[in-house]
Parts: sequence; structure tokens; C-alpha cells
Amino acid sequence: MSTQLNQQLGTGEVIWNLDDLYESLDDSLIEDDIFYCEEEAKLLKDSFAGQLGSLEAEVFARTVRRLERIAAFMGRIATYASLYFSTRVNNPEAGAFLQKVKEISSRIARETVFFELEWSQLAADKADLILEAEETAHFHHYLQNIRRYAEHILSHEEETLLIEISPVGRSSWTNLFEKVMAHQEFGAKKRGQEEVLADLYSPDREVRKLAARDMTQGLQDQLYLLSHIFNTLLAEKMIDDRLRSYPSWIKSRNLDNELEDETVTALIEATVSRYDIVQRYYRVKKSLLGLDELKDYDRYAPLANLPSQLISWDECKDMVLTGFHDFSPEMAEIASRFFEQKWIHAPIISGKRSGAFSHPGVPDVHPYILVNYTGNLRDVSTVAHELGHGVHQYLAAKNGYFNSRTPLVLAETASVFAELLIFHNQMESLTDPEQRRAFTCQKLESIFATVFRQVSMNRFEDLIHNGRREEGELAPERLTELWMTSQRQMFGDSITLTDDYGLWWSYIPHFLHTPGYVYSYAFGELLVLSLYNLYKKEGREFIPKYIHLLSQGGSLSPYDLLAPFGIDLNDRTFWQGGLDIIDGMLESVE
Repeated sequence: MSTQLNQQLGTGEVIWNLDDLYESLDDSLIEDDIFYCEEEAKLLKDSFAGQLGSLEAEVFARTVRRLERIAAFMGRIATYASLYFSTRVNNPEAGAFLQKVKEISSRIARETVFFELEWSQLAADKADLILEAEETAHFHHYLQNIRRYAEHILSHEEETLLIEISPVGRSSWTNLFEKVMAHQEFGAKKRGQEEVLADLYSPDREVRKLAARDMTQGLQDQLYLLSHIFNTLLAEKMIDDRLRSYPSWIKSRNLDNELEDETVTALIEATVSRYDIVQRYYRVKKSLLGLDELKDYDRYAPLANLPSQLISWDECKDMVLTGFHDFSPEMAEIASRFFEQKWIHAPIISGKRSGAFSHPGVPDVHPYILVNYTGNLRDVSTVAHELGHGVHQYLAAKNGYFNSRTPLVLAETASVFAELLIFHNQMESLTDPEQRRAFTCQKLESIFATVFRQVSMNRFEDLIHNGRREEGELAPERLTELWMTSQRQMFGDSITLTDDYGLWWSYIPHFLHTPGYVYSYAFGELLVLSLYNLYKKEGREFIPKYIHLLSQGGSLSPYDLLAPFGIDLNDRTFWQGGLDIIDGMLESVE
């Protein structure tokens, strides 16, 4: 069935070319690059361990550049291993190579860990002298960031031990999760996860109901293993947080995102306070669908006037690039390279991981995008979303490996903005009022998935992390209970949540790969709604500021990067402004 759909959509040959990284797993350049990294890491340790405080600024800056070169070489190898594995999750050779790279990365990190440990603990007066020097100006933000972790860094022996065992830690368990989900077949037709979930968007209620039942049964078949993976990683984080003296489960994520706790609290509280928007919408949708009761498997049912034809890959490409070009020809030109130079993997194939992502790669190559394209309007938005990431990553690459990595909360800004561009572009082409209303509803549901659903999942994470710390290992039934608690808080009585839906916490990879990540989506969506309003007010003058924001990557904090737009992230009314825009869209439907 997947092969037939790929042929129909024209995605069968939309396969990325990884040769820009390496030609194969046996490419001799891989071993050459590994040898360089291992030798250079040992040399740096032998030359500078225990001496950072006595180095002249010029030598210190040169040391950082050498560390960055090691990181970039290993990043290139890790990128290749990860991308190769992502389309061959069932391939033992691909899995073995990915694990090998993780173990090599661990060995190298063991040699270079001295730098972060010594730099974070260096006396303030000495550190200030280095930071104020012209030679280190390029790495100023990177170096300051390391020092933010000073109170959470352990001794050299402890950090070395944690690095040593990291290849069999979180990443190993998340790999197991990916393999389980890739192997799992759902329903009598033995379909993959992506195909089953796509049926939740069918206009036929029986098709949606069957898809939900198939999905639940597949998860039930693996529940003992999935709940064990969840509990293991909840415990792993609990131990790590305790060792590093983090006061809460979310603190380390906020630090990684370069956000103050106050900012995240303002975002979460503002969003939860407007769950009424979700409940109002689904009451309207129940009426529009003519149903007496709206169940969880009806949430994504299309309205009667929503265009439902399959959109070919070439049509998707034209829609996205046209939307980008209308905003910024530069943005469209960069995005076109992903299509023309084979930087995208689009077809649905056996053994491919689910979902979508844009991998930044390394500065001297380019990003890569993975999607599972099934040809609906939602997938067009997904392609625009990932290309937004890709353009951002491409522009940021000029800052070098250390400064190009954007905090997650701003990484989502470019992707969500790209989605919004395509939505408004498509909306302008519709003249029929019923089609416009149906299309607005589809966009509202996309926004809900990005804002309210992600915050409700953050609330679920809060419950399970604190629950694991207070109650011990959480039985599958307890995880289900906490999931339903967070979901009922959002939906209220607007949707009937079936018992089957209680297991749907178990397939969401973000909880395992990157604990605390999900609020970044809500951050990005609400920020983008405000930025888009600013764009409508300023017109073409806004565009250079926006492109400049993307091109700065992670060279400044989110607060500094957004300062030119006059945004106060700690002001709850700022977040309420974005929520009011969503409310306005809902009022137009009501």
C-alpha cells in the first residue's frame, strides 16, 4: 500500500543524498575523521588540562576553535549515522554503526570534558578578562552559556564516568523505542503507525474509529515494554537531576533553552488559562459535523467543505515555494535547494522512523529533512514547517558549529512562521465562505496541536516526572490515569475521551528523546502569531529584521535576539496577545 501511495504522489524517488556527508558506512574518510578527532582530543587534554586559568586570550581562543573543529567533525559523523539509521531502523548494520559512533563520541568527550569543567569553575575575575578580549569575541555567548551550568557540574571523575556509560544510557533506550515502534504492525492490514494515524483525518467515522482501535491495540501489544522504557528514562532523569542539584525536573531544559523559569511559567499559565478556546472550538465542531457526541477519534475529522484531494509532491513543492517567495525571494531560493539537491527524504517506506524533522547537519555541509508524505493538506504544512527549520539552519550555519545551534524555543519560530505563510497564501485563494471556514478550522486544529496540546503534554510530563519521584515506578495504569488527567483538563466536556485513548501517551517520542521539549512548540507558535501581526503592520520593513534573526542562530540569547522586536518574554500579557489572536480566529468560525 505504501509503494502505491508513493507512486501516486510522486515521492518514490524523493530520497536524500547522504554522499555530501559520506559515501557509505565503509567510507575510509569516516575512520580518518575519527582518528583525527581522537588524536586531537588527547593532544588538547595533554597540553591544556589544568592550565586554562593561565592561558593568554589568544591561546585560549585558539583552544576553543580546536574544540569546535573536533565537535564539527564528530557532528558530521553523528549526522550521517543518525540519518542513515532513521530510514533503516530495522537494519542491524545501521543500528550497530549508530551505536559505534555514540561510543566513539563518548571516548572523545571523556578527553575534552576538562574544558567545560575548568572554564565553568574559573574565578570570575580571570573569566572576565578572557571574555572581554577581542580574540574570544566570536565565542562570547558560547562561553558564557557554559558558565551558567557551574553549580550543576560534577567533579572531573564523576563527569568522566557519566560520559563513559552514556552510550548505554538514554540514547540506547530511545533507540529501542524507535525500533519497537518501527517493527510494530497495526490492525488486520498490518500497517505502519503513520498510515494508521492518517486515517484519523478520514471523513468516514467508521474509518476513524477503526484506526483508533488499531492504534490502541498495537500500543497495548507493546505496553509492557513501552512502560518499562518510560519508567527507566524517568528514573534516569530523576537521578541525573539529583546528582546535579536541579531543583525541578524542568530546570535543565529551561537552562538548555536559555530561558528564565519565570518566562516558562508565564507561557504555561497563560496557555492553561485559555483552555476554554479548545473547549469552545470542539463544541462548534460537533455541531458542524452534525454529531450528538464528539469522541477523541473525531477530533481531526475534516469538515464537509475542506478540500480533500490528494496533493502530489510537485504540487506541494509549488505551494510551499510560492508562499515563501511571496514573503522573501531569498527564503524561497534557499528552500528550493532542498528539493533540487536531494536534501529531503519523503516517501513512506518500511523501517523508516515516524514523524518529521530537519537535521541541521554541520556548517560545512547543509541540513537534511525527513517527512512521511501522505498527500493531505496537513502534510503540506509539515513540509513548510520542516523547510522553515531548514532555512533557519542554513542561514545560521555561517556562525560556526558552536554558535549555529539555536535554542529549541527559537528553533520552532522559523518553522511555525513558515506554516503561517503557507496558510495565509492558501487562504487568499479561497473565495467560497464555507471553504474558508473549513480551512480556518483546519488551521485552528493545527494551532491547537502546537499550542494547547503541547502544553497539555507538558502538564502530563510534570505529573509523571514528579509522580516517579514521589511514588516510585509508575504502573501503565497510573501513566494512563495521569495522561487522562492532563487531557481532560484541556478538553473539559467538549470531547468524550474513550478508554482506548488512555494509552496514547506511549507512542510520543518527545517525552523520551528530549524531556521538557514540548513547550517549545507553544512558545514558537505564540511568538510567531505576534511576529506575524508585526509583519502586517510594518510590511516589507519587517522582512530584513526577520531574516537577520534567523541568520544569527544561537549566537545570542532568546531575549537578546528578540529585543529588536520589542518583545518582553516574561510578560504574561505578551503570551495572552498570541492567545487572543487564536480566540479571534475561533470567533470568526463561531
